[in-house]
Amino acid sequence: MGIISLPYHRNDSHLGLVNHTVVTHFILLGIPNTDGLQTILFVVFLVFYLCTLLGNLLILSAILGDSRLHTPMYFFLCNLAVLDLGLASISTPKLLANLCGQSRVISLGGCMSQVFFYQFLGYTGELLCTVMAFDRYVAICHPLRYLIIMNWRVCAILAAGTWVTGSFHATIFTSLTFTLPYCGPNVVDYYFCDIFPVAKLACADTYVIETLGFYNNGLVPMTFFLLVLMSYVRIVYSILKMNSAEGRRKAASTCTSHLTMVMLYFGPCALVYTQPRLSKVVATALQISADVATPMLNPVIYTLRNKDMKQALRKLRGGQTTAR
Repeated sequence: MGIISLPYHRNDSHLGLVNHTVVTHFILLGIPNTDGLQTILFVVFLVFYLCTLLGNLLILSAILGDSRLHTPMYFFLCNLAVLDLGLASISTPKLLANLCGQSRVISLGGCMSQVFFYQFLGYTGELLCTVMAFDRYVAICHPLRYLIIMNWRVCAILAAGTWVTGSFHATIFTSLTFTLPYCGPNVVDYYFCDIFPVAKLACADTYVIETLGFYNNGLVPMTFFLLVLMSYVRIVYSILKMNSAEGRRKAASTCTSHLTMVMLYFGPCALVYTQPRLSKVVATALQISADVATPMLNPVIYTLRNKDMKQALRKLRGGQTTAR
């Protein structure tokens, strides 16, 4: 099922008819070593997914509804909330369907979509983390010039640049993955379609895509991560020089939230894409933490110690109460 045999002519000295197979869909094996745990996992992932949707929609509503939060930092946070909504929706709905006993089959187009959007949103998220670190660097190290440097034109260009670059990255890797010939096995030993699990099924040498995946999904994000860390060395130095205890507390709180989010984005990526032969169980656990846990935790991270966000959420709740 899912494989069609078609005759074609080989263009060599031994011209003849051979069988060529075309994969029309894939079968997702799901999360390894979870037999008998499907119901529990379904409930857990459903709760995580609903919390992700609710949390990020609340973040968006609170920021858009409070003019005091119409600043560069919260503009980028809105972008992050939109990204998290998309990231959580790439694999979770299909995973939930598989856990509750529905078909594990995913069409070729569906598989391509999962690869494209995962690469698109994942890479965009890493770029966005780097841009947000730059925003915090300017705000804390150059406070008097902050609104001049981070004007709305610059913010729009930086945000658009992250999304456009992410789309180029995803287009290249999706094309490389699905221009490989798939001649037989169509069982993806994973819970969703990603580059390495799918490319592993190709009946051709995957050295090029594995090498590019190592550099572009592993080393390049690590370069971004090092840039973020370098900016934070300078930020910490500036925070320690502040005279106001309240200013130090507020700056440290915001930066701690962002740095935690950076670790959640870059950590799993560094291991999964720089180690294509990583243990299936370890790779799956890392991927689930990135796909399911991180989008849910980001709203919590940014509101837990953020007084402005708490006030905006209270204002939103008060407005809804008044409206009723």
